[in-house]
Amino acid sequence: MAAKASLLLLLLSLSLAISLAKPDSRRFSRTLRPQKLGKEKLSHFRIYFHDIVSGRNPTAVRVAQAATTNISRTAFGMVTMMDNPLTVAPRLSSKLVGRAQGIYASASQTELSFLMVLNFASETQPSPVGEEGGRRVG
Repeated sequence: MAAKASLLLLLLSLSLAISLAKPDSRRFSRTLRPQKLGKEKLSHFRIYFHDIVSGRNPTAVRVAQAATTNISRTAFGMVTMMDNPLTVAPRLSSKLVGRAQGIYASASQTELSFLMVLNFASETQPSPVGEEGGRRVG
């Protein structure tokens, strides 16, 4: 009984602490005005990411899965390696500008959500740009 009372007190304390916490005022993104950047350079670019999971030459291949992945609504437990082309236009036959290389995994049992770790390797630049994080789909 004492253990239940301690757990209840802990949960109530956490609830109070969360409700009193000041929301974080930092935003994830912001609008940049080129004239206020000074010496920094603002660049916009658009690339097309081709994730090909079937056919004669797939660029994304399932490498592991849980025992329940195939019956899961969200493919929970699926792990996929990729080496996907990045092009300048939506057509795969358009100019190749780089590759997205890495891994993604279905990370939620209740919604379609992926954990992704990627390197964006440019065809013209010597070092890749890395990106990691989770991404809810839909």
